[in-house]
Amino acid sequence: MNRRFLLVLSSFSFAVLFLFLVALFSGKGPLGLKLLVSLRIKQGNNTISADPHRKLLRQPAMVEVEPNRIRGEKCTRSDIVINQGPTAPLPSGIPTYTVEILNVCVTGCDISDIHLSCGWFSSAHLINPKIFKRLRYNDCLVNDGKPLINGGSLSFQYANTFLYPLSVSRVVCS
Repeated sequence: MNRRFLLVLSSFSFAVLFLFLVALFSGKGPLGLKLLVSLRIKQGNNTISADPHRKLLRQPAMVEVEPNRIRGEKCTRSDIVINQGPTAPLPSGIPTYTVEILNVCVTGCDISDIHLSCGWFSSAHLINPKIFKRLRYNDCLVNDGKPLINGGSLSFQYANTFLYPLSVSRVVCS
């Protein structure tokens, strides 16, 4: 009887583990309950979201006053916030990501000549070069160098097998 009990117990444990893994990777739990599986990485003012198959929504305004702002300085790199996260993949199966770039300048400034550190950024999906283009390694230009108005945002989608970490490298106050 001990063997039979252990066999039933191990079979039951295996079935429960299998259902848990299926629920984890499908996003739905037993009885149709939605599981919340997400990952958020925050670096300074930049947030990378890894929620599976969720649309990128604006984050609540979390404007931090920069403690080391030099008197008379209108804006800094930290006044540009970058949010990005996964969206539905292309029909070919290549993952896509949506990037949202926001001007959150607290002094009411327009910011131009926004450059991002972007590595060897590339996309299988064409991006309008007036919105975002890679100039050279680790240097991408936003909005064709034109000002992003105070409170303004722009967004684009790219397709690649992995998410590119994007961060602001330099800006010019207008």
